[in-house]
Order: sequence, then C-alpha cells, then structure tokens
Amino acid sequence: MVECGSAGRALAGQSCSGDRGVVLPFTAGALVAVIDGLGHGAEADAAAEAAERVLAETPGAELTELVRRCHEALRRTRGVVMSLASFQQGRMTWLGVGNVEGVLVRQMGSNEVIAIRGGTIGYTLPPLNPRSLPVESGDTLLLATDGIKHGFKAEASPDRSPQQIADAVIAQWAKPTDDAQIVVARYVGGTVEGEP
Repeated sequence: MVECGSAGRALAGQSCSGDRGVVLPFTAGALVAVIDGLGHGAEADAAAEAAERVLAETPGAELTELVRRCHEALRRTRGVVMSLASFQQGRMTWLGVGNVEGVLVRQMGSNEVIAIRGGTIGYTLPPLNPRSLPVESGDTLLLATDGIKHGFKAEASPDRSPQQIADAVIAQWAKPTDDAQIVVARYVGGTVEGEP
C-alpha cells in the first residue's frame, strides 16, 4: 500500500534525538507519523517514544482518537507536536498538531498541504479536524519536523525512492540548530507489504 523512507539526526552534541518517524502497518492500511518531542535530548526523546508507543498499540484507530490517547499519556512529559496520516482503501486521512509540516505531492503535479493546529500534545490540545482525501498510485507524502527548512518538497522527485527522498531532505534541508526528522510515504495501491 505504501513504500516508506525515513531519515533523521540529532542536534550536534546530543546523544539522542527528540524527533522520530513512525510507520505502522495494520490490516487495512498503514499509519505514518512524525513526532517532535519538545526541546532536545533525553527528555524530548522520552516524550516522543511515549507517543510512538501509544500509536503502536492501535495504529488503525481514528486519528482524533490516537491524538487524544497520546495527549493523556504525555501529560507528565515535555509533550510533543505531531503530524499523522492514515492510508486506507485509496484514501489518506491526516491531522497535524503543532509546527510539524506535511505536504502531499501528487503524481499529476499538484500539492496538498496539511492543516496544522497550534498546540502541544500533552499540554494544550486544539480542536481536532482531520482531513480525508483520495490518493492515487505515485502520490508521495512528506512529513517533517521543524528541524527541516521549508522548501524540502523540492526533493520529491518521482524518479527517487522514498528513502532516497528522505536522505536528500536530511542532507540538503536539515537545520544545524535542531533535531530533524523526515518521513516519506509513497502510495502504491494494493495491500501493505507483509500483510495477507
């Protein structure tokens, strides 16, 4: 259903990154997310890891429910900002909270941008309004934390694999002053690899 690539790096001098990419297949589709734990270092990493654990429990759940579960689980952490997208039956539903950017680059040349609501999961949850839209084979989703400079969608060439796109984004667009993470998911139709 989706081919994925991911790349990230920690802020120089840090032993771990508070940013992480998540790809979780489930029976009817796949959940793709990028998570940015507030700040840097071990506490940011712990918050992002806690959010990933919640997503992994039920990746096929509705996005609003997943974000609410993360919000409850992260109340005693620094919190995170996050964008998620669920691919199911020729549709993608996505939702963003905080300054985590997302763009869907259409095979036919147009682009869709994720609607992001201000807030921090674990502290202040905004109204959640996921958007659902049809996807076609070759449409490519890029989700990036704020450690990636704007304009990164320029790397989304259909001639590159999702991993090649992710590697190019980190090499060319990552800021030296922050953790950085990019997840790239290309819709290919059919079922999720490894699923019956």
